[in-house]
Amino acid sequence: MTRTIELARSGQEAADATAIDRAAELAPQFKALSDHNRLAIVLLLSERSRTVRELTEATGLAQTLISHHLTPLRELGLVTATPKGRSNVYALCCDAFAEPLRALAGLNTPPGQAD
Repeated sequence: MTRTIELARSGQEAADATAIDRAAELAPQFKALSDHNRLAIVLLLSERSRTVRELTEATGLAQTLISHHLTPLRELGLVTATPKGRSNVYALCCDAFAEPLRALAGLNTPPGQAD
C-alpha cells in the first residue's frame, strides 16, 4: 500500500514538474502579450489578417511603433508575415491561438453586449 502511494505521489510530482517546465517555456509569449499595444495588435489580428498600415489606422499608433511591436510577436511565433507586393500581411499563427484570445476579450463584456 505504501509503495502505491509513493508511486502516485511521484507521478503527481512529475506532472507538477512538467507544468512548471511548460510555464517557463510559455512565459516569454505571455510577457509579450502583457504590453497593451501588442495585445491590441493581436486582438485585431484575431479578427482578420492585416497590413501594418491597417494596424496603424486601427490603433492610431505610428507605423514604426507597430513594426516595433510586431517584431517580438513574430520572433515568438505568435504572428506570421506573408509578403504581398511591397507590404507584409500579418496574421495570427493559428486559429488555436485566436479562439482563446476572443474568449478572453469577451470576459469583461457585459451580458447581452457580446458580438
